[in-house]
Amino acid sequence: MPYASPAPTRERAPLLPRSELQHRLDVLARAHRVPGAQLVLDTGAETVVLHTGAADTGTGAPFTEDTAVPVGSLTKPYTAALVMLLADDGDLDLDEPVAEHLPELRQLPEVTIRHLLGHTGGLPTGPDSDAAARTTATRYLSAVCTAPDALFRPGTDFSYSNAGYVAAGRLVEMVTGMPWHEAVRALLLEPFGTGPVFVDTAEPGRPVAAGHALNAATGRPRAVRQNLAPLEAPAGALLASAADLAALGAALVGRSKALPPEVAELMRRPYPAARPGALADGWGAGVALYRQDGKAWCGHDGNAMGTSCHLRADPDSGTVVAFTGNAGAATALWRELAAELAELTGVRVPAAIEPVAAGGPVPLAEPGALAACAGDYRNGSVRYRVESAGDGSATLSVDGDPPIPLRCYTDLSYDLIAPDTGRPEPGGRFHRDLATGRIDRVQVSGRTARRAASG
Repeated sequence: MPYASPAPTRERAPLLPRSELQHRLDVLARAHRVPGAQLVLDTGAETVVLHTGAADTGTGAPFTEDTAVPVGSLTKPYTAALVMLLADDGDLDLDEPVAEHLPELRQLPEVTIRHLLGHTGGLPTGPDSDAAARTTATRYLSAVCTAPDALFRPGTDFSYSNAGYVAAGRLVEMVTGMPWHEAVRALLLEPFGTGPVFVDTAEPGRPVAAGHALNAATGRPRAVRQNLAPLEAPAGALLASAADLAALGAALVGRSKALPPEVAELMRRPYPAARPGALADGWGAGVALYRQDGKAWCGHDGNAMGTSCHLRADPDSGTVVAFTGNAGAATALWRELAAELAELTGVRVPAAIEPVAAGGPVPLAEPGALAACAGDYRNGSVRYRVESAGDGSATLSVDGDPPIPLRCYTDLSYDLIAPDTGRPEPGGRFHRDLATGRIDRVQVSGRTARRAASG
């Protein structure tokens, strides 16, 4: 169902420059070689809903206002909202151990439901989708949620975890007696006016967009297949339009009957221990928190195979901005478009976290200090290797991939230096054990890895 904008009044002329915004969306999509995109800007008094380009380059199907895009991790706020609604009804207690409901987490008795929603439980991220597709949710959680693989004591740090949302989805199923797909459809999507579409839906019932990657030989985008294990659905199975995401954003700032305002406020409340690094400025119950000009926005980002989707909502003004694009390059499109929104509309939306270098910190160049950061780190089955050279430089590699240069700073934060452009991108931070003073963890793009035992 298309997003319903506020009813216009006869006395008020439109203030948002629709034609200019449409022109910039068209131009930027072509410049970034993104086949299609959608943008919704809702100020609470006025709404602009825009779309451009093709939903699928293989079929030539056009993007429409109602086209649903694989939104990846933007599924997580919906799962979190389900859990929060169940807690509001008294069916769950956010501070009770997850293991009381899911024996798969019996090795981690201190992990609570609240920890799951805010990624502060110390759970690894979980195996890739191909590995997850070969097992069941019970076996998946039993294998991932073990004491030896715990990254830190629950409630003391942050590590983004798909496994945590697989567990949250299982909680929803056990309490409601419905599969996750049915629960999110009945309790959230239909009340929001969102036509349910999932990655594994055979007959979507509404137009859908394919993700796209660039063909290295031709330089043109080509449609790609989504790859998500069924058990990962609560972490990333949803397809939605920008208008659908805007409806979620309106609920998060208290403008929807489907999500009580007091529940939305609880979701936005920052977790003291959540330091998500490159992902956001803070984290609540299922939503990322961003600072911009003294305001605290909430939202989430989501990337599926060949898509990039973003939601931002300002609780103070009620402004909501939602964007979908059906190519990986749409992330850069979103950032440039957000900057132009400020010029065209005065809405300054926080598109992404700035690299550490933007704050002017002091680089960490001493070889001895960098050597203390070097070593092997592990998050579940994912291996990270940090190496330092005698000239004061350092690199990071993931699972044996080509190393990426790091620029480290005296507060133990670091930027990743993009190999193709040489520009700094937000990376993460090294963590020092307070008891021993030794570097024992590294956070990489929101995921924490623990130093692996030598030998």
